[in-house]
Amino acid sequence: MTEVSHTRTRSSAAFFAVGGFWLATMAGANLATPLYAVYERRFGFSHAALTIVFATYMLVLASSLLVFGQLSDHIGRRRMMSAGLATASLGLLLFALASGIAWLFAARAVQGLAVGMLGGAASAALVELDPRPAEHVAALVAALAQAGGSAAGPILAGVLAEWAPAPRVLCYVVVLAITAIGAVAVLRIREPAIVSEGPWRVQRPYVPRPMRARFARLSITSAAVWAICALFLSVVPSYAAELLGTRNLALLGAVSGLILASSCAAQLAARRVTAFAQAQAAGLALAAAGLAALVAAFPLHSLACLLIAALLAGAGHGIAFLAAQSEINVAAPADRRGEVNAAFYTCTYLGVAIGVIGTGLLTLTVSLSTAVTAFAAAMSAVLIATAAWHLRTGRQRV
Repeated sequence: MTEVSHTRTRSSAAFFAVGGFWLATMAGANLATPLYAVYERRFGFSHAALTIVFATYMLVLASSLLVFGQLSDHIGRRRMMSAGLATASLGLLLFALASGIAWLFAARAVQGLAVGMLGGAASAALVELDPRPAEHVAALVAALAQAGGSAAGPILAGVLAEWAPAPRVLCYVVVLAITAIGAVAVLRIREPAIVSEGPWRVQRPYVPRPMRARFARLSITSAAVWAICALFLSVVPSYAAELLGTRNLALLGAVSGLILASSCAAQLAARRVTAFAQAQAAGLALAAAGLAALVAAFPLHSLACLLIAALLAGAGHGIAFLAAQSEINVAAPADRRGEVNAAFYTCTYLGVAIGVIGTGLLTLTVSLSTAVTAFAAAMSAVLIATAAWHLRTGRQRV
């Protein structure tokens, strides 16, 4: 492919189109959150099965990131993004047609594949299309698309399921239409990349030896805060339904969406912070406080306590993850950045899957509230120990 100048490719319209359709994809990947309790009752499966359904997405996503990590360099961003949006449309269709738990497993697997296909291509396209590259708008839009879409999905699904017709279908149809339009629209933008002529290979995880201790600290941070978000997006709606004695899907969707809405606000507030170790320690402390509020909410039967838990955990997630991602980008050698990021996200998603599945398996022998308490206790220990590691590292560098 002939080289395309950055002056020609940078376009505000194309830039925000890519960001908008990435947001829609992330919303679609989380539409099922307030409906999981409905699926449990209708299809007759356990909390443990639910968490495995949820974790299927994480496991497929981690694998697909490795497979598709470099493919958009060879076939172009537009084709890769359109393929990802088309695959996301299939996942939404499977959810809309779901008549049993097998459909849910298939839908989550397809959604994980779609996000893996789209994520790398969209993040690269945003950098290449950014009309104001000196202001690093691309990184902020990418973070907000991921967290904002993940927050919007449960809220939209909860509202439509509670007050609109066809509660298990309409939300998927709405986002399916938007996603299908996105697949066509993305094909119409100018290709922002210079397509590589070298051989395509799987993006294998790799961490250079000198940064492995630092990588471990950052990966634990990322996996821990995303595991808390995953808990809110999987079993917390059922937990909230029990403690509040309600089946209001709009309320349950709002509780789950609030954690990532809070994360977005925190990322906006902390976007210029460069003291990465201290920021991660602060974020982890906030997340631990959020878990304490989540546990306290059940015996108190308190909606206010539940909302405080989501706000604190979300703020902690936003600050800690943004700082961890920023430090990874700074620490990784330029010629190994793709491999290091592949390893970083693989560790993150595998950690999330282990945490969520472990909580679900606990529900086979103890109550849901006890399982959530056990998760909170174990995760709080990880959060506090990692925060101390960050602070010790930060002092050593001063």
